[in-house]
Amino acid sequence: MFKGSIVALVTPFETSGEIDFHALQRLVTMHLDAGTDGIVVAGSTGESVNLNAGEVAALLDAVVGQVAGQVPVLAGTGGASTERAIAATQLAESLNATAALVVTPYYNRPPQRGLAAHFRAIADSTDLPIVLYNVPSRTGVDLLPETVQDLATHPRIVALKEAVGSVERNKALLSFCNEDFCLLSGDDPTCVAVMELGAKGVISVAANVVPGPFHELCAAAAKGDFARARQINNELKEIFDMLMLESNPIPVKWALHEMSLCGPSLRLPLPELSQQNRSAMRRCLAKLGLLGE
Repeated sequence: MFKGSIVALVTPFETSGEIDFHALQRLVTMHLDAGTDGIVVAGSTGESVNLNAGEVAALLDAVVGQVAGQVPVLAGTGGASTERAIAATQLAESLNATAALVVTPYYNRPPQRGLAAHFRAIADSTDLPIVLYNVPSRTGVDLLPETVQDLATHPRIVALKEAVGSVERNKALLSFCNEDFCLLSGDDPTCVAVMELGAKGVISVAANVVPGPFHELCAAAAKGDFARARQINNELKEIFDMLMLESNPIPVKWALHEMSLCGPSLRLPLPELSQQNRSAMRRCLAKLGLLGE
């Protein structure tokens, strides 16, 4: 079910701070036309922690309706509280999401047995497939491979988005992946290396900006053409660097603004890209032919 280039979609805002649904429609159309293999709504890149439940529901309803089953739509439903994550997952199920992408519970920093209990409680509360999401650099807690292996025995826990770029970590995770549980990269710069080891795809920030090339990269990797995948990866290295200039999704929002796809607005405490980084971003986008000039 989950493979290829899955975009961690931004949430576009009006200057007033309200969700820009016209820009959202443009972005989804771009991804469908470019061959993007799946869409994550209200994930980290979508500023999930700065959205209320009503806004998440409106976003998800709009995207699910527009996509109309053409690609999977994953809803970001994780949270620091198990109770709130369950409520968000059940809401996503009621709105016909394909699956829930559930990040490790941040700030609480539970031990591994707490993480296992958290994810099992969420999976037991829904009929949706659950994709685990491990990103310790943002959450302060690391879901270890042995805990993932235990959770992978649950019939509704079907995949892991792993944002730790360690080769040894990914080898350990892939050792127990099978037709019922797969690994997805959560790190654009290392995704080709992880797919060469056996991962099925990537949940990507950069796919917001370069959806066509990212789909082609993943398609080449799926066919075993890693020479072509690495070639595309090398062509995209500069945009990977640009998108890490400041905390995600600050740079990607500015890139999409420069491409006239959505406004640059984020919600505090996230500011717009700093002045000193804007010219470098613009040069990179121009080099990739993304400014339409």
